Amino acid sequence: MKRFLTMILASLIASQAVADSCWDHNGSVMRLQAQGNNRWLSYETTPHSWQWPAGVRPGTLLFNGVKNGNWYSGTARVFSSACPGSPSEYHVEGPVAPNQLRVQVSGNRQVFQNCQPTGQWKTDTLVFTYLYDC
Repeated sequence: MKRFLTMILASLIASQAVADSCWDHNGSVMRLQAQGNNRWLSYETTPHSWQWPAGVRPGTLLFNGVKNGNWYSGTARVFSSACPGSPSEYHVEGPVAPNQLRVQVSGNRQVFQNCQPTGQWKTDTLVFTYLYDC
């Protein structure tokens, strides 16, 4: 019985643990945090000049969702200098590569101009490639 309880406790601790790794996304270093099946991808660095006026800073959340097997689904954000600090959110989902070193999610998002919806939609694809453990 003691061994069984120890195994359950170890399993609970493992599912509660938070893992950190760094990934490339369009030249930005992203931090992937995982807790159980939950996933968060936030900017570790902001190397592009357009990102700062759009409100993107280190720690800004780009994606949050879940991993189910080799599939991610959740919410992505798109940033605009016309609406700094007010990203547009949209649903994305997609596969994790069999080697676990690449994630690609896609989704349809509404196009905005000057912070106003245009009635047009476009498909965005976000690709994350593993770099190193943070």
